[in-house]
Amino acid sequence: MIPHTILAILALLSFALTLWQWLVARRFPLHQRAKAHAFPPALTLLKPLKGSDEATEDCLRSWFTQDYTGRVQILFGVASAEDSACPIVRKLLEEFPAVDATLVVCGPLLGANAKVSKLAELKRLAKHDVFVISDADVRVPQDLLTNLVAAFQGGETVGLVNCFYRLANPTTLAMQWEAIAINADFWSQVLQAQSLKPIDFALGAVMLTPRKPLEAIGGFEALMDCLADDYQLGHRIARQGYRIAICPVVVECWAAPMSWAAVWKHQLRWARTIRVCQPVPYFFSILSNPTLWPLTWLMVNPSRTVFEVVLCCGLIRLYTALDLQSRITQTRGDLRFWWLSPIKDLLQAAIWVLAFAGNRIEWRGERMRLRRDGTLQKEAKSTAV
Repeated sequence: MIPHTILAILALLSFALTLWQWLVARRFPLHQRAKAHAFPPALTLLKPLKGSDEATEDCLRSWFTQDYTGRVQILFGVASAEDSACPIVRKLLEEFPAVDATLVVCGPLLGANAKVSKLAELKRLAKHDVFVISDADVRVPQDLLTNLVAAFQGGETVGLVNCFYRLANPTTLAMQWEAIAINADFWSQVLQAQSLKPIDFALGAVMLTPRKPLEAIGGFEALMDCLADDYQLGHRIARQGYRIAICPVVVECWAAPMSWAAVWKHQLRWARTIRVCQPVPYFFSILSNPTLWPLTWLMVNPSRTVFEVVLCCGLIRLYTALDLQSRITQTRGDLRFWWLSPIKDLLQAAIWVLAFAGNRIEWRGERMRLRRDGTLQKEAKSTAV
C-alpha cells in the first residue's frame, strides 16, 4: 500500500508540474514584437566560428540583413585562416560592403573553452559598449536587434538580455527526440523556473550585455575554462545585482544531421553541465517527468482506475508537448512524431541517472572532465566518456 500511495502522489505531482509548465508558457508573450527605439545604442556583434555546414551561410547572412537603425559592428572570430567558415565570411563581406564587419584570425587559446577565448580577443576590437554574443549556428529574424534593445531598455537594472531558441531542422529521428526536449520542454521549464524567482542564468544562442556588467564579472577572461559559459555569464551578472531579461523573439538553431549516438552525447553533456551548475534543482527535476511516474504507478498497481488516470495523464502530456512545439515554431509541427514524447521522457530519466554517474563529457571532438565548479579539464583521448 505504501509504494502504491507514494507512486500515486509522484504521478499526480508530475501531472500538476506539467500543467503548471504549460500554463506559464501559454501566458508568455512569445513572438511579440517591439517598436524601434528612437535612439538605438550602437552594438558590436561578437561571432566566434568553427567550421561550417550547409546552413552556415544563411545563418551568418541573417546578421548582415538586420533592420536596425543604430550602428552595428560585426566581428567574426576563427582560430585559423584555414577554417571552412572563412570563405563564407569573405563572400558575405563582399556582398555587404556597407556593413562594418571584420574577419579576425584569433591567437592561441587562452583557456579550455575555445569559444570564450575567441570572444575575449574579439572584445578588444569592439568599437561599441553594448555587445551581442551569438553562436555560429543561429539564424535570426530581421528585427532581432531591435527587440533585444527594447528588452534591454526595460530598466536600468537589466544586465543581460537573452531569447529562446528552437531547433529548426530536426532531419533525423534522433533529432526529432531532441526537438521535443528543446522546442517543447526547455523553454517552458525556463519560464516555470522564472515563475518562482527571477532567473539567474542565460541562454546562449543570442545574448546582449553592455560593457559595464561584463567587466564587473571580470570579462570573458573569467569564463575561459567554463563549459557552460552562457550560464555562467548570466549567473555572474545576476550576482552583481543585475536583472536577466528574456526577449520574446525566437531565434533558430540549425544543426547538421545527428545520429542517436550524437544526440545522446549531446543530451548527456547538457545534463551533466546542468547538474554541476544547479545540483539541487536538477536532482528534483526528475519529479516533473510526466511519463516515468504514471507508468511506474501503473506497473505497481495495474487496476482499471489507475490505467484510466495514467491514460488521461498521457494524453495531456501529448497535447501539451505538441501545443508548446507549435507555439515556438509557429507551425502545426510534424504530427507523425507524436509518440516520441513519452519515449523522450523515459530516455530523459536514463540521462538523469547518468548525469550523476560521472563527470566526463565529449565536447567539440575532445574528451574532458567537468569539475565541480563547472570548469573543464582536458583528458587523454583514450579515456572513455
